[in-house]
Amino acid sequence: MDDMLFQGWPGLGRTALVAVPAYVGLVLFLRLSGKRTLSKLNAFDLVVTVALGSILATTLLNTDVAVAEGLVAMASLIGLQYLVTWSSIRWGWIRRGVRADPTLLVRDGAPVEAAMRRERITDNELLSAVRAAGGRDMVEAEVVMLESDGSLTAILKRDS
Repeated sequence: MDDMLFQGWPGLGRTALVAVPAYVGLVLFLRLSGKRTLSKLNAFDLVVTVALGSILATTLLNTDVAVAEGLVAMASLIGLQYLVTWSSIRWGWIRRGVRADPTLLVRDGAPVEAAMRRERITDNELLSAVRAAGGRDMVEAEVVMLESDGSLTAILKRDS
């Protein structure tokens, strides 16, 4: 039972010492990789972010993983993300493989039921997006889109 709560000072010391360069390295890599890595997350970006967190935790807590190995793993993952996003800008087939296209959920105030079912979006979520855009009712929406990052965007009709 005591091992679950405290395994000794050397382990705590190692974790504290490893945390500083691992954290500094992660912050530097994120800054070097650009704003995109820290932007609103789509599925692809979320996977990379979770993987970076896993690498950081493994580097901090697993004594078999050296700081240099953890930093190389982080740099490799961020480099691969950069390569994929760079490639997706140049080639549509890569873009289609890693990015979801926005989905039209409301057209001229009327919900597109098939799209809502497919994307698992409720009427209340649509109405919330319309309200966030300044509307009061669904009929005021020209369109509501489910963006590739999972957010809802409502554009109101000009006469409302």
